[in-house]
Amino acid sequence: MSDIDNAGDGGRAPVRCERPQPAIAIITIDRPERRNALNLRVKNLLADMLQSLAGEADLRVIILTGAGSYFVAGTDIGEMLDMTPTSHTLQATDRVFHALRASDKVLVAAVEGYALGGGCELALCCDLIVAGASARFGQPEIRVGIMPGAGGTQRLVRTIGKYQAMKLILTGEPVSAQQALAMGMVSDVVEDGRALDAARALAATIAGMPPLAVRAIREVMQQGQDVPLETALALERRAFQMLFDTQDQKEGMQAFLQKRKPVFGGC
Repeated sequence: MSDIDNAGDGGRAPVRCERPQPAIAIITIDRPERRNALNLRVKNLLADMLQSLAGEADLRVIILTGAGSYFVAGTDIGEMLDMTPTSHTLQATDRVFHALRASDKVLVAAVEGYALGGGCELALCCDLIVAGASARFGQPEIRVGIMPGAGGTQRLVRTIGKYQAMKLILTGEPVSAQQALAMGMVSDVVEDGRALDAARALAATIAGMPPLAVRAIREVMQQGQDVPLETALALERRAFQMLFDTQDQKEGMQAFLQKRKPVFGGC
């Protein structure tokens, strides 16, 4: 386990990283006095940690979660009250979201309790979201005179469609985990308190898959959603063909024919 920057928190790090196995990292936001709300310090620590993990070749999956019974209840309103457009730019308040978008690891959000505002946007940056049954998702920024500014309007419309996204963002009303599942906003809903365990099991499954195929799938799905269908199909076909030049393709197919478990080497 590693802690980043525990000064000013009574010895407790507001962001920590655990490595249950070499292929999986768990990043935990631990700011319970504010329901894990994102302030600039926490966002910078998250960005630093994501960037430090980027160079680890053996790492396959990063799980993001919150300590206690909350994921992230939002961005710290007290810190934002007196901010100006210039201060947002100078302080790079969206740096963590750039770090998430730049990550080449599979990202899984394990959500308990609230994922609101910046917390919802943090989860939406992930490839998969596992939610506890009582979790709630929302973009309540409109209720304090602003709007989502870290991908909420764009990711939601691409994920759940215009009409559901408009309702959620224009009213600021949260949705339950079950509603989010029905909308296609989360991957799975589990019993309260089990989101992290379920995310770890999911991460272990993905970590056991051929790394080059995982990366190709993730890249094609990310790139394909913003281009015309014919272009996206061409991207998919090219990536599909390129995987036939890998040892993992040979191993996977031979293992299938030989009725044994494949051993993927990432090459």
